Amino acid sequence: MNSYPPELLVQLAPVMFVAGLDTQAQPQPQPPQTPASPAPSTPITPQTRQDAFYVLAMRLRDALVSQRKVAIWQPEKSKTFQVVLVDKDVPFPPRKLLRPEDPQYSSSHSPLSPLTPSSPLYPDGLIAPIWIRKHTTLVPSVFVVFMRIYESPPLQPGQDEREREAEERKRDSELAAEIAQRKKSTNERNIKLTAVLMASRRMLDDPSLDARLTFIRRQSGLDPRAALFVLSPVSQAEIGDFVRSLQDALYEPALEYYTNHSKRVRRKRNRHSQAASYQLPLSPLASAGIARPLRPEGWTVRYEYKMACFAEFRGEDQVALKHYQDAYSTLLIMFGSTAILPPRTKRWAEAKVLADCINVKIVKLYLYNNEHSLALSNQNSHMRKFADFSRGWGIGEETFEFWSWLARQHRVFAELLEQGTRSTLKIPSAYPTPTPSPALIAAQALEASQIGLDAMRVLGLNPNQALQHPGFYYYMAARCTERRRERFLSALEVGGDHNAPGFVNERKVDHLTIVLELYTRSYELFKKWSPQNMQNPGRLTLWIAFRIAQTYYESGKFDMAVRFFERIAKTYRRESWESLLHPLLSQWYKCAQQLGDVDLSVRLLAEMLGYGATSSADDPDALQEDLLAVLQSTVPSVTDEPLVVDLSESKPIVDAAVVFWDPEVNVGDLAPFQILLSSHPNVSLSSLPFTSLAIHFSGDVPPIVVRHTHNDDDTDIPPVQRIDLGEFVVSPAPSETKEIEGSLRWGAGTTIVLTGSVSSNLPMNVSVSKLVLTIKERSWWIEVPVVPSPSPSPLMAPRWLASVNPPRFVPIRREDHSGVRVHYRSHRVQVAIVHYGPAYLGEEFPIEINVTNGDDRELDIVVDVLLQPTEIDEAVNYIAMDDQRSTSLIKGIACGSLAPGVSVLKKLYLTNTGAAGDRVVDISVQSQSRTPASTPTSPAPTSPTSPTSPVPAEPMSPNAPPMVDRTETLRTISVSTIAPLTITHSTVYKRATRPLPGLSDLRTYESAKRPRDEADAVEAEVTSTLTVAAPAGIVIESVVLQRKDGERAEVADCSVDQDDLAGEWLAGDELCDRCRIYVVPDEDVPEEPIQGPGEYEVTWHRVLPDGSQGAPATSRFPLPPLQPPSDGLIALLDAPTTARLHTPAPLRLTVRNWHPTRSANVTVQLEADAADAFVVAGLRHGRIPILLPGAEESVTWNLIPIESGLARVPRVKVLDRRSAVVVAGQSQPDAAQTEGDEVKIVDVRWEGREEPEGDETGHDGQLVKGQDVYVLVLP
Repeated sequence: MNSYPPELLVQLAPVMFVAGLDTQAQPQPQPPQTPASPAPSTPITPQTRQDAFYVLAMRLRDALVSQRKVAIWQPEKSKTFQVVLVDKDVPFPPRKLLRPEDPQYSSSHSPLSPLTPSSPLYPDGLIAPIWIRKHTTLVPSVFVVFMRIYESPPLQPGQDEREREAEERKRDSELAAEIAQRKKSTNERNIKLTAVLMASRRMLDDPSLDARLTFIRRQSGLDPRAALFVLSPVSQAEIGDFVRSLQDALYEPALEYYTNHSKRVRRKRNRHSQAASYQLPLSPLASAGIARPLRPEGWTVRYEYKMACFAEFRGEDQVALKHYQDAYSTLLIMFGSTAILPPRTKRWAEAKVLADCINVKIVKLYLYNNEHSLALSNQNSHMRKFADFSRGWGIGEETFEFWSWLARQHRVFAELLEQGTRSTLKIPSAYPTPTPSPALIAAQALEASQIGLDAMRVLGLNPNQALQHPGFYYYMAARCTERRRERFLSALEVGGDHNAPGFVNERKVDHLTIVLELYTRSYELFKKWSPQNMQNPGRLTLWIAFRIAQTYYESGKFDMAVRFFERIAKTYRRESWESLLHPLLSQWYKCAQQLGDVDLSVRLLAEMLGYGATSSADDPDALQEDLLAVLQSTVPSVTDEPLVVDLSESKPIVDAAVVFWDPEVNVGDLAPFQILLSSHPNVSLSSLPFTSLAIHFSGDVPPIVVRHTHNDDDTDIPPVQRIDLGEFVVSPAPSETKEIEGSLRWGAGTTIVLTGSVSSNLPMNVSVSKLVLTIKERSWWIEVPVVPSPSPSPLMAPRWLASVNPPRFVPIRREDHSGVRVHYRSHRVQVAIVHYGPAYLGEEFPIEINVTNGDDRELDIVVDVLLQPTEIDEAVNYIAMDDQRSTSLIKGIACGSLAPGVSVLKKLYLTNTGAAGDRVVDISVQSQSRTPASTPTSPAPTSPTSPTSPVPAEPMSPNAPPMVDRTETLRTISVSTIAPLTITHSTVYKRATRPLPGLSDLRTYESAKRPRDEADAVEAEVTSTLTVAAPAGIVIESVVLQRKDGERAEVADCSVDQDDLAGEWLAGDELCDRCRIYVVPDEDVPEEPIQGPGEYEVTWHRVLPDGSQGAPATSRFPLPPLQPPSDGLIALLDAPTTARLHTPAPLRLTVRNWHPTRSANVTVQLEADAADAFVVAGLRHGRIPILLPGAEESVTWNLIPIESGLARVPRVKVLDRRSAVVVAGQSQPDAAQTEGDEVKIVDVRWEGREEPEGDETGHDGQLVKGQDVYVLVLP
């Protein structure tokens, strides 16, 4: 921004003059003054006891000056001033040329007005930077003066108080007179004057201080508000608070000062806009030759610019922006007419500078408001419009003036953005916003629409309308400066008026220094603004570095250019940017030539041969001719050592590919291979003096050297040449290097194929590590290492030369074609696995592993067994062999040494528990030779091109084979596992018939020692059926019920205790057991099942195919969980099974209330019939007492049979009267409801219940013989 006046670019702020803080050298101590000796009214150079005021003055200066610095970028809107330190008697510039007492004062103008002949703007100037300087350095908005109030020394004995007061009044009058004199000059310009009186802390406590301050303010004519302050020496923090309060108090008067100026300027603008014409005033100082006064458009620009500046002083950015835009628009109208602003005149140049500065102001105000697109649009519009104007002025793209101005615009914009980014400006990112996660979208639902809107904006973003970081515009300025230099050099070549002022000034400009400065700044900013996750600089950053290197080359600084080329080339090579690397290498080679570095020149030419830079199909020999010229005309820096040209990071001089026909071979067998060396299509190597080619294999093996044989130079180089390397052994390594002769000349796009066979007596991985081409010419000795690549292109498969004439290649479609794996011959070991499935749960299932040595060598056998994990729930499986047992892996079971033809048998036991399913077992048999492997005589290799050629094998693991002669044989078996026995249970529950203790009996609330002793114990009969599921049957040795009685369940008896179930059982046979269990339901949780009080333990044997029995196994089957059904209100009828004729027999009815919370109101009714065979003695109809929860009542009848045979007992009816209760206010129930609910009567002789499935009361599971009760009457 140094190209423009700084006054037109800086951010304007209210100006405050501060006087009375002059920092002079601290004086030497002096004796204290007496009242008779006068002292200055405002002493700043203090006495020894007044050193605190000197420190106070220093701190005040620092605090006031540091509030706001003069800068171009200052978006903060705080109440701060631009402080200028002045003398107390500083004069103000005159408002007009004439003094106020002159009669023509009212018609005179400002010294800077275009109407004043002595003005630098006379007669048609617009605005001058001195006008801004006047309002920023010469005329303030507020004036603050610091003065010292007089302080009398303490009263001495004999001193009069009235003399002291008179002295203070005298000093106060002098102080007020000085302030009044200063206020007179500030009142002339409506400037606010504020006095700050400095006093000691002792003075602040003086009761006469208020009266003295009032006297000073009135005598000096200060305003009653914010015009007089008192300050004592305080700390640095308190000084900051005072400065802030002082600025807050004076900010409103400052705004009022600039507002009055704006109103005055607006009135002038309105007068000029209403006037029809302008006339110059008659002045004796004016000359007679003035003919071009300022036009109305110029006055509009002048007044709009002044109002914009005053609005900027007030901090009203929007108002300032509006006035700046109006001034700019009027300037465009003036530039559009050459009659108003003739080109290449002084006023035209001033207006152009003013337009550029106004554009910077407009752009800056847009950026303050974060309106980035409007700022960029205004900048582009300014450059576009003035570019159009320049073409009309004859300063188009063909002139250096145009590019100079355009470079200046880009640079100013870049500097503005750079200053902004150091402060508060945030450059918007052009990268798409990352896709938010669903959780983030849910949490930020209100912002989801805005995120989508931003994403759509990015998708439709025009790069020309996106604000970039400052480095981009520095880059554009550098490019424009390069165009400027090109146009200037073209003008020098064409000739013309070289004495023109613009041309003379341009000749003094160091264009390359400017370009380097701009490119360097752009490079630094591009690195700064690169994404943080990028480890390497971006391509554009490297391109700028390349432009810097080119500029260094053009400026003759070749060493600096080489440094940049070295750093840039590393990234271009790594990322394979060949199109960018070609011009870089060419320019780098030119620098090496200028520096005289022949070694670097050779390296660069070799690399350029690899990339084919600057070569084409029309001239494929250009690069090799350049290299030959260097070799024949220069001498290397070192002659006794080879110059190694390392092209590992770039493309090799020839493409090398190694192909082995077989992926793996046995020890001692030959492995055919081919090495293909191909030149690039547009590069010929026929003239390069290659003397030898060294082929280096992996390991410490001497290389194979191919020596070049000189052929006839006139003979054309065939597209494919073949060199036979023969057969050789790499292990053990030969003692001498094998040398072969062949032609080492390549034409453009030709190939040399090296064919041979390799073998090894030890297992290893054989591959070609590198190839070394040697060039010898005169004193030059150059070695070019070439590392074989997998394939020249990822889309092309490696090739095998099948025929030379005509050339025919066979594709090799496998990945590990660049090496061969040499391993020992696999051992001939037979592994047979025998088992008789399926396996049964609970048994040790035997698996026989038979290993036979079918080899001609003695082998050591080791077996590993792996039991694969299963997904079956609750399955715990074991494998066991010899003395090892594991749930997963058994490792290292030694089988001993097996001679040829000998077998060994191992038994593996698999134990399965849990559920049925398949178990997978992996068996690894490892054989190791006890004697070194013999080296068999290799048969002659079959030509891979013949019809009997072996087919390339599939890719193998690239891991190196072990040095031990070991072979692993793998077997995997899946063993189906089933349950040998299945069990089903059927449970029936019977109610207890014993009487319950009453609620008042303590035994009701005590727990019995055994469940069978509980009064409410339920008898459960569990019928268990065992079914044999083994296909071949099993032999059962014993079936035992292991009792596990608990607090709520106890086994009473079991039929298996008396039955003998031992014997052989076939598939489908069933074994039955009946078990009687006492169960006590849980009153708190009646729905919770009760664990069965025991389990069946079945000991059995597998029946083998030969009829023998296997190892004993045990299966356990737990009793089922017990869940007795619950009752509500129930009636139990206990009738005798038989009776004697005419002999009374009892009939008992027990009504029990098992409801947990509800009582029962029960009536019992005996329905006798004349046809009954019994005479009944007892209750016919009656009501039993209220049954509380858990209570029971019994009713007994005597039955006297009167007939023999099967007789029906009279019917008994039990009703629950609870539902028959009528609630007051309800309607009368029907007849059925008035009787109550009938209670089910259960004959305890036939009673039995299954577990509940639907109804909780268990009624769905009742097992009763019938509704009628019968008794057999005997005679």
